[in-house]
Amino acid sequence: GADDYLLKPFPLEVLEGGIENALRRKAPDQTTDLEGQAPGSSIPIITQDRGMKEILHLCGKVAQSKATVLIQGESGTGKELLARYIHEQSQRNQGPFVAVNCASLPETLLESELFGHEKGAFTGAIARKIGKFELAQRGTLLLDEISEMNPFLQAKILRVLQENEVDRIGGSRPIPIDIRVIATTNRDLEAWVEKGQFREDLYYRLQVIQIALPPLRERPGDIELLTNHFLKKFAGENKRPFRPLSGEAMAWLKSQEWRGNVKELKNVLERAVLLSSQSTLDLTDFSAAPGAAREPEGGGMDFSSLCLRDMEERLISRALEKTQGNRTHAAR
Repeated sequence: GADDYLLKPFPLEVLEGGIENALRRKAPDQTTDLEGQAPGSSIPIITQDRGMKEILHLCGKVAQSKATVLIQGESGTGKELLARYIHEQSQRNQGPFVAVNCASLPETLLESELFGHEKGAFTGAIARKIGKFELAQRGTLLLDEISEMNPFLQAKILRVLQENEVDRIGGSRPIPIDIRVIATTNRDLEAWVEKGQFREDLYYRLQVIQIALPPLRERPGDIELLTNHFLKKFAGENKRPFRPLSGEAMAWLKSQEWRGNVKELKNVLERAVLLSSQSTLDLTDFSAAPGAAREPEGGGMDFSSLCLRDMEERLISRALEKTQGNRTHAAR
């Protein structure tokens, strides 16, 4: 009755991917039916925008190939979500989907994380470590924010893409791999190549298929669709009653620039669901709205009637506001 197997050691995301794939195969008819969701997919890419639908159609066509894909777009537009969609639509969907954020690890750790190392390869290498390239065997490897990678690692990535083999640090022989690589960036890589900040040969090797995700402000028709989806999602997750949005609040949401894109919209809606006690969500539930109730500037907050959880929610919300919905910066 075995459905799949994992090679130890393995990271949590490989285990999660295996479970998701197994559940999808066992119960393909139980995927969520969402209005505006990409057809034939359990990945919730919700849109009614013509440009986004064309992108999804293109992804469906290229998914069956092994070609590398470069996804460019602003922070919060859903680049990783689209990468998962491509993986799900491909013949590799039985294999793992492994994601590496190239900006979140220091250079010394990133090399070991990607390529792995042998025991004793360097000080502190007390055991063999399997790298992400090997963990993604017969699946998909996502190199998130690849523009943050230093030139030395860029050269090693280029060799892996050209030779389809990887060298562990301290290893004696190359290891053949069969993976698909998807890279994402929120920068203009072509401009970075011209400035000498990114290898030109790697750029052309990555952009066999290039996809530019439009920011949320360029597809205002999706705001209402996404808002309704997130309100239902957060109400269910937090065991809160579903509260519809007032017309005034929806008009305000549609008028915003959303520099943090879908991620920022999602954070704003989650905060409103958690803090609202009214029957409908109004402008007063969105602290950034003009004329809405705002907390005092300079960090002054009235804690007299708040429990610890409420204080945490307000402080976290303020941090997210100041960082335009960027969770990593807000956490710092």
